[in-house]
Amino acid sequence: MKRVLTALVLAPIIIYAIFWGPPIVFVGVTTLIACFCFYEFAGIAGAHGVRVFTPIGLVAGALVVTLPQVDLALLAVPALATLALALRGAQLAAVLPQAGALTLGLLYSVVPWRCAVALRGISPHWLMFALAINWIGDAAAFYAGSRWGKHKLAPRVSPGKSWEGALASVIGSAAFGVAYAHWFAPDRGWLELILLSVAANVAGQVGDLCESALKRGGGLKDSGTLLPGHGGWLDRVDSSLFSLPVVYIWLSRQIIL
Repeated sequence: MKRVLTALVLAPIIIYAIFWGPPIVFVGVTTLIACFCFYEFAGIAGAHGVRVFTPIGLVAGALVVTLPQVDLALLAVPALATLALALRGAQLAAVLPQAGALTLGLLYSVVPWRCAVALRGISPHWLMFALAINWIGDAAAFYAGSRWGKHKLAPRVSPGKSWEGALASVIGSAAFGVAYAHWFAPDRGWLELILLSVAANVAGQVGDLCESALKRGGGLKDSGTLLPGHGGWLDRVDSSLFSLPVVYIWLSRQIIL
């Protein structure tokens, strides 16, 4: 029930922000999600024994998402600030892991949301495409894996996932992606839509496994408790963190087949 209620509250907010919300509302919601993701990443890093200077990461993350023009060289600033602060600690061996964890946290949990802002600028439908491709894929993987799953996909990282479920996820996402994108972008060719849908889905599945590996390495079941019934934000958007950049890079480089 908690899971359903949380989804019923969040879904209208996300859909409104994507399609009808003024830019300030959309960017505000996206920034909050990015900061929640970074906060949870910092917690996972802490479970690995690596301290992350969370305030620096949150400020840098908010700037990455909200500034009109962003040069990703900006990420060097929080990394260097972390190095400087870490030098004051008693354990010099912790300097490199702390700076590295903060930089990875920004790249992993924040930069994809900058891609989300850019995708909405191209078309809200492309942003929904990049997000929904994983929702459809996850549903297909769950039902197919529950019924036919016999061959483990990554038993050390996520024992419940199967190759059968992964294949169903690709097929379901491709079917949805082609149908949806052909509706709002009929100028795009069928081959391109198939390849883009598959690429976004595969990236999302890799993202899911990566987040599971991070949690398992730190001995955690969930990334957080901010979403009742779901765990944390990273548990819900781990796939999107990988699919958003894939779709954005594809479109921004004008790959047309």
